[in-house]
Amino acid sequence: MHVPPDFAWPRYISWARTSLSAAALVATYLLSPASPRIYLLLATFLAFSVALAIRSRWQRGAFGLLVLFSDTIFFLIVAGFGTGHLLWLASLFYLYLLAEALVFYTQVEVLVVVAVSAVFCAVLPAAEIRFLELTVVVAGAVAVAFAINKQRQQAKVEELERQLREAQTTAQKACEQERVRIASDFHDGPLQSFISLQMRLEILRKLMERDLTAGMQDLKQLHTLAQSQVRDLRAFLHSMRPVDVEGGNLVSSARRTAELFQKESGLPVTFLGTNAPVGLPQEMSAEVLQMLREALHNVQKHAAATRVAVSMEKTERGLEISVDDNGHGFNFAGTYTLEELELLRLGPASLKRRARSLNADLLLESRPGRGTGLKFRIPLQ
Repeated sequence: MHVPPDFAWPRYISWARTSLSAAALVATYLLSPASPRIYLLLATFLAFSVALAIRSRWQRGAFGLLVLFSDTIFFLIVAGFGTGHLLWLASLFYLYLLAEALVFYTQVEVLVVVAVSAVFCAVLPAAEIRFLELTVVVAGAVAVAFAINKQRQQAKVEELERQLREAQTTAQKACEQERVRIASDFHDGPLQSFISLQMRLEILRKLMERDLTAGMQDLKQLHTLAQSQVRDLRAFLHSMRPVDVEGGNLVSSARRTAELFQKESGLPVTFLGTNAPVGLPQEMSAEVLQMLREALHNVQKHAAATRVAVSMEKTERGLEISVDDNGHGFNFAGTYTLEELELLRLGPASLKRRARSLNADLLLESRPGRGTGLKFRIPLQ
């Protein structure tokens, strides 16, 4: 049973039941006198309705179904024992019954109420009941159709809510992962540089107290180190900026990313790639550019390279991206896939994480003393 979040509905339904049951008792007494047994049943149901209305909330579970069953029985009593004078009241209560079933219950309960009411009206011998039977069938068919549509719409809403929760969870997880990555990069990059600068300044202070000439020479070296650290910090800040896929052309944006890296780092970058559309969604294109940024930033920070080569090519197997440098490489040699790197806990963690998020194949070739090659293959739709 589905209970709407608006708790005014149960109160309206309960007082509508009370009003109709009171009207049935009064109308029976004035228009169609009946046996004491009928009056007792009508009075009992009226008391039951008043008790539910006073509670001002709907009953869940088995008791809620019992309430629906009681309302259905009451309708059958009014329809069966009332005369033509009470058919209008039976019709009103049937419409109320359908409204109750539609608001609080599923299509199964609505169908059961309609079927039981239709069968009951069909077997009654009275001729005047034919008008009520028509009302039961027509209104019941409309109610069943509405209940089915309502069930479908509710299923769609629940599916959208589930997708929204998953998207929020994914976004929160991605945010946390990005915070960890930024903290790790800042710790390994700018923070270590500033710690080194602080230590060098302390050494310089002691040296200048003993030998001013040697201290001045060391100060020049320290100035060069500070300039290098400023360049590293600028590169780090640049890697934190949101990426922009210019005009939806990923290759052109990647070319511009390589040019900006060359300008800020001073490392010569060779870029190979056509301007043909790649066909990746906007979100994936932004992720690819961020991955390229990180790969270039890692070259500047760790490789001590003098040149970098970047290529981006669309093939039948997907979008292939490679970043090669002539630096000192990793402290291990060989060619490794993403699965092997994760198993051996080797390679840059942030690039491995981004490759997984893009469902990309990763191939890392380490040549100690001669450089490193990174290759990504991103599947295309």
